[in-house]
Amino acid sequence: MAVSAKARYQAALVLALSAGCGNNPPVPEWQQNAFDSMQVYQQLYLRGDTQGAESEFKRARSELTSTGRADLVARAELIRCAAQVASLVFDPCKGFEAVRQDAGAEERAYATYLEGRGPHSATNEPFSQLVAYGVQMRTASIDPQGIANAVEISSSQGWRRPLLAWLGVQLKRAEQAGDSETAARLRRRMELVSG
Repeated sequence: MAVSAKARYQAALVLALSAGCGNNPPVPEWQQNAFDSMQVYQQLYLRGDTQGAESEFKRARSELTSTGRADLVARAELIRCAAQVASLVFDPCKGFEAVRQDAGAEERAYATYLEGRGPHSATNEPFSQLVAYGVQMRTASIDPQGIANAVEISSSQGWRRPLLAWLGVQLKRAEQAGDSETAARLRRRMELVSG
């Protein structure tokens, strides 16, 4: 089974941030802090807590920049951009662009993929799949089943931000098809999620 670039980046970040385990000296505090903050960032962002997510991302980025390692900063920025793509936010990945010239080929390839201009294979991991559906949406290559799958993934994970975005896509399609019953049901569901 192919491992997605997203999964490889997360694994590389985890390995880089946990390199001090085992018989080695204790893990430097910055590594644990950055790892923890990136995990919290991703969950808060996907749950719709923008302020909390940004605070955690700034904390993680501060820890990573203290090392002077552009590769670690690039990976963190790509995780941030992937969360946005999964939520159908297709803004430029400015944080990554600032370190692109010092990023590795793998990071640049993943950034190209997130822009909808490169290949990728998603894993069975929900976040990876949701990012893949986001890229398909960005490139207008997604079908109704893909949209339904993205809604189901978002819902089953409790990820409010992408769920609202994907329900919005379904709503727009229902309205365009003149399906007022489905549109009304989707509006009620979106109101419930917005709670």
